[in-house]
Amino acid sequence: MKKVGYIRVSTNGQNLARQKAELMKYLPEDMIVSDKKSGKDFEREGYSSLKNGIGKLVEGDELYITSLDRLGRNKEETLRELQYFKDNGIRIKVLNIPTTMIDIGEMQSQAWIIEMMNNILIEVLASLAEQERENIRERQAQGLAQMPINPKTGKKRSLKTGRDIGRPQADYPHDWKEVYAEWKVKKITAVEAMSRMQLKKNTFYNLVKRYEETEN
Repeated sequence: MKKVGYIRVSTNGQNLARQKAELMKYLPEDMIVSDKKSGKDFEREGYSSLKNGIGKLVEGDELYITSLDRLGRNKEETLRELQYFKDNGIRIKVLNIPTTMIDIGEMQSQAWIIEMMNNILIEVLASLAEQERENIRERQAQGLAQMPINPKTGKKRSLKTGRDIGRPQADYPHDWKEVYAEWKVKKITAVEAMSRMQLKKNTFYNLVKRYEETEN
């Protein structure tokens, strides 16, 4: 069994010293892997060494980090990484999540203990990820609510771009008025009208609705 630490900052201008000092309370400096790169994805040299090559973590090993966001910023991708460690019997210890730091002593070799601890992490992060998704949906809803409506199309208009939000509206076929009039007086069926104008059912009835609202 080996103990390895991982620390990360987003840019070269940031300092790793604080994280390193925290991890050195649990393991020597030469067992700490670092990256100075954004956490938006996991294409990082230091982090990759934990999963490949001579430094690869294997079953029974422990990985120490100061907080979950040091692994990555994208919670969905971080969840997949935690699942990888769980599947491979690698225990993750997160300094700011006390339950993951519990010392299991002689029981440390028992796989179910490691799995239980990793499950705690996965549940915590899954909850955070869902909260983040809910926050994003709420911000989007608030943004849409503040957008004005384009009176010509009835759609929300972006304050930033000045464009309507959503799919562009379908144009009326060149023979729309003629075919529409025949359909309206039941001279032809809706199916025939759609066929003549080469329109799908949803598009046809959306155009009918828009046309009749405009005319009336």
